[in-house]
Amino acid sequence: MELSIAIEVQEGVTWEDWTAVAAACEEHGVGSLYSSDHYLSTAGTTERGSLDAWGVICGLAAVTSRLRLGTLVSPTTFRHPSVLAKLAVTADHVSGGRIDLGMGAGWHEREHRAYGFPFADSASRMDVFEEQVASVAGLLGTAPFSHVGLCYAYAEVDARPKPVRGRIPLIVGGSAGRRSARTAARWADEYNTGAVDAEECRRRRRRLDAACAEAGRDPASLRLSVRRWMLTGRDQVDLDARARAVAGFRGVPDRTPKDLLRGLAADGWLVGTLDAVAEQLRSLAAAGAERVVLALPLHRDLEHVALVGRELAPRAASSANAQG
Repeated sequence: MELSIAIEVQEGVTWEDWTAVAAACEEHGVGSLYSSDHYLSTAGTTERGSLDAWGVICGLAAVTSRLRLGTLVSPTTFRHPSVLAKLAVTADHVSGGRIDLGMGAGWHEREHRAYGFPFADSASRMDVFEEQVASVAGLLGTAPFSHVGLCYAYAEVDARPKPVRGRIPLIVGGSAGRRSARTAARWADEYNTGAVDAEECRRRRRRLDAACAEAGRDPASLRLSVRRWMLTGRDQVDLDARARAVAGFRGVPDRTPKDLLRGLAADGWLVGTLDAVAEQLRSLAAAGAERVVLALPLHRDLEHVALVGRELAPRAASSANAQG
């Protein structure tokens, strides 16, 4: 099985940063670039903001030619499903069919309160999530869509234009709990889960397989991807320099590279030289991950992007093939 690699960047990214990262991805062979979808810093750094994820994607769609683009993931609490589906299909047409749509139930309560989005209990958010995924899938489908539910109602809407390539791949994000696994088994092309080691990845793959079996679906048709923060270098000197840059960016410049790297690893990051990170990726592939989305903490470090595309991705792919 070949393990594919994608990149995600988030918060504090200017439009100039986005275009530079996208160009680096295309230059160095990274196939997919994703935006987190947040209005407020998830790290609590109030001085850093975020551009709207779908505005960025539509813009990048016009200035790239090969790169797949999308969100990991858009909270259903932010947008009506009709708005989300229309944004996705608009970006799809601008890009010529290079859009992936990631959806999740929303989790960052402080962000919701700050920007005036309702934030219900988890069970209620999952109710909305299930219905919104079904609604977006219907709106992006080939046939007229009708639906009457707790939150939304549609009467034979034939949403146009249709996706360029017939469909927009739908990614459901979560921890493979019963409800999100069931939703993914019914509607999604891919399930994305975060910050797991190989053992937990294997457990979540089993839960997704069970949900697919219950839905009468071939489990192999639901791809599993894992999102992990990542920091690497060609050698220890390169890695330590990058660790010092992360310490400065995170506001802890007094921490030594060794202490910082140890702390990042404890927080679930993939950290190490290229060979060490490739080995960690191999473990995830062996546990059922078909793709890893690497969240990069230094979005202006384009050499980091080049390392991922030109050196890490081929090593991870060859390791996964050897494992298979």
